[in-house]
Order: sequence, then structure tokens, then C-alpha cells
Amino acid sequence: MRTRLLLPALCLIVTTVAVMQTVVVPIVGTIRAQLGVSTTASGWLLTANLLAAAVATPVLGRLADLRGKRSILLGILWVVLAGSLLCAVTDSFALLVVGRVLQGASFALFPVGIAVLRDEIAPDRLVGAMGLLSGTMGVGGAIGMVLTGTTVSGDTDYRRVFWLLVLFNLAGLVMTFAVVPKRTAAAHGRIDWAGAVMLSIGLALALLALSEGGTWGWGSPATLLCAAGGLIVLAGWFAFERHVDEPLVPPRMLTHRPVLVLHLAALLVGVSMFVNFLATSYFVQTPPAAGYGFGATVLEATTVYMLPGALVGVIAAALAGRLVHRFTAKLVLGVSCVIGTAGFVLIAVLHDRSWHIIVSGILVSVFVSLAYAALPALLVAEVRPDETGVANSINSIARTVGSSLSSALVTTLLATLVGAGGFAKQSAFVAAFGLAAVAATAAAVLVFVTVRAPSRPLTDVEEDEVEATALAAEWAVVDGLAGGRVPTTGRTDLAGTPEHP
Repeated sequence: MRTRLLLPALCLIVTTVAVMQTVVVPIVGTIRAQLGVSTTASGWLLTANLLAAAVATPVLGRLADLRGKRSILLGILWVVLAGSLLCAVTDSFALLVVGRVLQGASFALFPVGIAVLRDEIAPDRLVGAMGLLSGTMGVGGAIGMVLTGTTVSGDTDYRRVFWLLVLFNLAGLVMTFAVVPKRTAAAHGRIDWAGAVMLSIGLALALLALSEGGTWGWGSPATLLCAAGGLIVLAGWFAFERHVDEPLVPPRMLTHRPVLVLHLAALLVGVSMFVNFLATSYFVQTPPAAGYGFGATVLEATTVYMLPGALVGVIAAALAGRLVHRFTAKLVLGVSCVIGTAGFVLIAVLHDRSWHIIVSGILVSVFVSLAYAALPALLVAEVRPDETGVANSINSIARTVGSSLSSALVTTLLATLVGAGGFAKQSAFVAAFGLAAVAATAAAVLVFVTVRAPSRPLTDVEEDEVEATALAAEWAVVDGLAGGRVPTTGRTDLAGTPEHP
């Protein structure tokens, strides 16, 4: 009975992850108005969450190997529940950001859930189960946007959304207690806590300079000190990681040229993806009195303008594995970047009709889904079989960092270019969409010019890995952050090491 309930329980848990990622995006403006904070400050509701995810995900994945996956799942859910409760009860913006940081731990639920499936599901059912769990991410994201629209409208208190998240968190906790079996941890080692702290400080300082530079002044001492400090700390972190036995991020994954190019492409796609989420949501909710926008309610913004793209993105992710197999991952990645560029150019030039926004959103969603599905296929062909998991984990971090950069840049643009009535100028949105188009174009150039065709064909095992992870592409979460193994037709990993029972 417990085994039959395991997959539905994990699907519920990853639905929580997807909902957590999407519910806040449409109501950032509502929160800003109700708490009386600036556009730049409100951007930290997204940036802080993504930054926490980038650092916490690899740490929690490693902890799952060392302390047991069930205990780490429960620990993550308790932390996320605390964050949701804090967001639901506080009227302090600072505490709201703290709550969003705690919610960032939710990003690790998916990879740890995948690791649980590998331990508990029979090999002949594993790929199908992973595909279902991955597909739930895309559907859950769409559900999250609709729930936000139906929960918050007009002057409705934004805290309703966070009480909804509390219910999701409680349901996930109950299911984990009841269904996920307790297993003895098989891995041994330690956590690179020093590396995690240094990475957190470096990224936080760099993002602080980006997000607050418009307010402080780009040439002000505070901005320059934060930017320089962030770069110095990140350089020190990289040097430190080169001398650690068990680093948080193995340096060779950042120095091997083919893999580094793919990480950079992932970062650029992450930038583009979050521009689509954030700038589109702001744009359609801006009242026509500003000279642009549609005055959409939160419900209209989510269901009319954003939901079609999300649903088409899920379909594209479901087909991505077959496209990669038939046309090669390099071609799929390159063409997807061209599609993304077209989508952003469309909305930068034409944004006077609703269908302009909807079509652009569909094109961008197809771009993101196909790009994030092709990246794992290129990565597994460039690294040793036993490095597949860590390579994909770093690629996921690169995408999250890209999203964080995008959030900071978009909020800075909207806060800096302000017109009559206190609304951001139309040119601010055009600049944001143009930035995303440049990022997608740069990713396309990287792919076509520098990414080589796979140096070896994918094995059947690796094709199963790509097909299963493709469905997770819509939300930028790739299998392999926890456990470091890929599914096989037997009970061994690609390195030939027996799986633990």
C-alpha cells in the first residue's frame, strides 16, 4: 500500500515546489502597493528566493545522501512551512523577504524526490515514474498561477496566497511521514559549509549591487563596494574550492571548456526565462493610463496572458526528448534559442494587443522547455558517466543564478525608468524584453559556434535520463542534484556501482 502511494505523494510534494515558484510572480505589484515598498525592494521577493535556492539545493542534495532522504525531505518541508507561515502572518517587508528565503529550500524537494524514486521504484517503472514526477512540475506551475489569480483580486490581502501555501506544505508533511520509507544513508563524507557560505556572500553582494545600483547610484561607493566585494569573494570561493577534498562545486566543472559553455548557455536561458515571467506580469497589469498595458487583474494576468504559454511549454517539454533523439541536442538547443529570440523581439516591437503578449509567451515557453531539455543531453556526452549528476546540478545552479540576475535587472530597470503617474516607462519594458532577446541570441551563438556535436553517442541509459529530465525543463530543475546517479535498466549506476537497497 505504501509503495503504491509513494509516487502520488511525491507528485503532491513537487506540486508544492511548482506552486511555490509561480504564485508570487503575479502579485509582486500587489504586495508592493499593500506594503508601500519600492519596485526595487519588491524585486527581492523573487531574487532572495532564487538566490537561496541556488545555494541550498546542492547542499541539501548532499545532505540527503549523508543523512537519509526521508529525514531531509521532512526537514525541507518544515523549513518551507516556517517560511510560508512567516509570510502569511507578517506585515513587515523585511520578514516577508526572510520567509521567501526559507521557501527557497523548496527547490531541493524535486531532486531529492527523484533520488527517493531511484531507491524505491523497480527499474522497469523508474523512467515512467520520473517522467510523471517531472511533468507534475509543469502542471503544478500552471496550477499555481491560476490559484493566485482566484485567491487575490483587487485589494484582497496578498497573505491569502501564503495561507494557501501553508496548506500545501502541511499536506506534503503528512504524506512524507506516512508514505516515504526510512532508509539508512549509504554515502559518507562531509558538507563543504565554508564553500556554501562564501558562495552565498559573493552572490548576495553581486546581486545587491545590481538591484540597488539604480537607487544608490551606479557610481556610488556603496554600489562599487558591493560589486567589487562580490567579485572578490566569488574569486576567493573558486580558489578555495580548488583545494577542498569534497567541494560544493567541483572546479573542473567550471574550467572544462565544453561544459563551461553549456553552463553559460544555461545562465543566459535563465535570464530570458525570468524576464518573460516578471516583465510580462508587470506589463499586462499596468493600467492603460500609463500609455501602455492592459490594466489586467491578477486573475486575468495569470489565466489569459501567462497560462497559455505555461501549458504549451509543458507539451513542448513532453516532446523534447523525442526531438533531441531525432535531431540532436545541439540543433534542438540552437533552434530553441532562435525561437526565444523571435518571441522577445515580437513583444518588444508589438505589445498593443493581447494576442501579441500571448503569442510571445508561447514562443518563449517553447524556447525554455526545449533548451532546458537539450542541455542535459549535451552535458552527459561531455562528462564521465559518474559525473553526470554533479554536471547537471551545476547547470541547474547556473539557470537559477541567471533567473536571479534577471530579477534584479528587471526590477532595477522598472525602478529607474519612471514616467508620469509613478509608472515605469514603456521603454523600461522594451529594454527588459530587448535584454532577454540579446541573452537568447547570445545563447544561440554560443551553441552554433562553440558547442560541438556530442563526442560520443548517448547510451540507451543516458537517453532514458534525457527523456525523463526533459519534462522538468519548464521549471529549470534537472535530475541529479541528489544522489548523482542516473536511471538504469539494472540496479547499477553508470559507473557500475551497485545501488544501495
